[in-house]
Amino acid sequence: MRVLSPILNQVIYPVLGMAGYFRSRASASVVTYHGVLPEGYKVRDAFLDDTLISMDAFRAQIRLLKSNYDVISPQFFQEWLEGREVLPKRAVLLTCDDGLLNNLTVMLPLLLEEKLQCLFFVTGSSAGDEPDMLWYIELYLMMHGARTGVAMDWRGIRVAALESAPERKRTQWLNLTDELSRRDAGQRAEFLGEAVQCWGLDPEWKKMYLQDALLRQRFQLLKGAQLRQLVEAGMNVGAHTMSHPMLSGQTDEFARKEIAESKRNLEHATGRPIWAMAYPYGNPAAVGDRELKFSQEAGYSCAFMNVPGELRAAGKFSLPRVHVTADMSWGLFEANVSGFHHAIQRRIRPAQVSTVTQFPIR
Repeated sequence: MRVLSPILNQVIYPVLGMAGYFRSRASASVVTYHGVLPEGYKVRDAFLDDTLISMDAFRAQIRLLKSNYDVISPQFFQEWLEGREVLPKRAVLLTCDDGLLNNLTVMLPLLLEEKLQCLFFVTGSSAGDEPDMLWYIELYLMMHGARTGVAMDWRGIRVAALESAPERKRTQWLNLTDELSRRDAGQRAEFLGEAVQCWGLDPEWKKMYLQDALLRQRFQLLKGAQLRQLVEAGMNVGAHTMSHPMLSGQTDEFARKEIAESKRNLEHATGRPIWAMAYPYGNPAAVGDRELKFSQEAGYSCAFMNVPGELRAAGKFSLPRVHVTADMSWGLFEANVSGFHHAIQRRIRPAQVSTVTQFPIR
C-alpha cells in the first residue's frame, strides 16, 4: 500500500474525481473535522496543526459535498437511526470534534453561508465559563517550550529528561499522554501545574494562547455561552467525554464518569438533549466493548469512532467516520468520502478482525 499510495493520491484519484467516478459509486459516510485555522494564523508545527485545515480548503470541501452528495442534517441522521427516515445513497453527515473556539468563529460562518449543519462534539469542560485548552495539547506546548535535561517523578510516573530533538520529544509526549490518560482530569491538571516549575516554564506561559486573537481561536475550547450560540445558529452539539482521555486506559469508574457526566453537563449548558457521542481518538486501541457498553448505558442514541468503514453495516455505538487532515489531497478527500479508498484498502490489506462488538442499526 505504501508503494501504491503516491500513485493513487497524485494520479489515479484526481483523474477519477474529475471524471465523477467517486460520486457515481459513493456510499453513505460521516466526515469529521477537528477545526479550521483562522485567517492569518501561521502554521509553525505541522505535526501539531495537521488535524486542522485552512478556511479555503474547508469552503471548497463543503461546496464539493453540497454539489455532488446529499449532505444531511444531524436531525435527519438521528431520525434514520430511529428508523423514521431512509438514508440517501450518497448521504454525508458533517461532524467536528474537540470544540475549539474556531468552530464558532470560523466554521460556523462558512456553514451558514452554505446553509449546512454540523454535529459538533465537545468536551464536558466546555459547559463551564473558564477559558481552557485540551490538556494533551497543553502538555505538548509545555514540553516543546521547556528547557531540556530536566527529569521528574510524579505519583509513579517517571518522566525522563526532555529530549532536544523534536521527533524524540514527540515520542516522549505520546508516552506521557498515554500515562496521564489513565488518571482522572483532576490529577492531570495537578501534573501540568507541577510540571511548569519542574520544566522551567514561565508561570504565565499559557496566557498568550488564551488571550492572543489568533492563538485563542486555534487553541481555546468553547465555553458555555458559545455552545449556546452554536445551538441557536442551528447546529447540533454532541459529547466528546468530560476531558478527552484515552478511555481504554482508564478504570471502569473513570471511563464511565467521563462518558456519562459529559452528557449531563452539556445538556444543562445547552438546554438540549445530547444524543450522540464521539470517542476521543476513536480507534480500536482507544475504544473496546466496554466503552460501547458505557455509552449505551449512559443513554446516548449512538457513538462515533474515528476509523473508516461501512456506515450502514456498522453498529450504533461504533459508527465509522472519515477523518479529514491538512495533508489530505483533493483526490484522496473524495476517495475517502465516497468509500472507495476504504474498499481499496480492504482488498490490498489482510482483513483485520475487529474487537468491537456490533450493536446493529435497524
